[in-house]
Amino acid sequence: MKFTETELPGVWIIDLEPTEDDRGFFARTYCAKEFAAHGLNAHWPQTNLSRTLRPGMLRGLHFQAEPHPEIKLIRCAVGAIHDVLVDVRPDSPTFGRWQSFELTGANGRTLYVPGGYAHGFQCLAEHSEVFYQMSEFYFADLARGIRWDDPTLAIDWPMPDPFLSPRDRALPFLKELVR
Repeated sequence: MKFTETELPGVWIIDLEPTEDDRGFFARTYCAKEFAAHGLNAHWPQTNLSRTLRPGMLRGLHFQAEPHPEIKLIRCAVGAIHDVLVDVRPDSPTFGRWQSFELTGANGRTLYVPGGYAHGFQCLAEHSEVFYQMSEFYFADLARGIRWDDPTLAIDWPMPDPFLSPRDRALPFLKELVR
């Protein structure tokens, strides 16, 4: 695996280093020793899978609040997504900054996302599946989110007028979270 730091503190891109032969390829997607060597979390008590049916559908931007913020490993196993992370840590020098990544089944790329980042994605291909490993169990009372179209963030989503769940459509703006 190849680990690359991003512009956002604590966020890493993890690329596969496949070994190929006539059958296809083999690649490790996770190794506790390699994660620990990079100072990254190596404990994943929960794993989730989402399937998004149509291009343009948007999920997010979600995060889990203190005292159980989630560290996430995010990988698009099938299809393609435009993945977005937003720093929602009020005391961070990069508070309110976002960065986007294209994750596809073909590129095999994984994102390591520390706690304190909101995460969302827009589906780019039919029947896209996203695989998440989580450092924490889900606590419904700590589930939070911010609006996908918050004008202070000005996130550049690839497809206009996305389909959103009623919950995601009603999420607050970032400034409402830090009152």
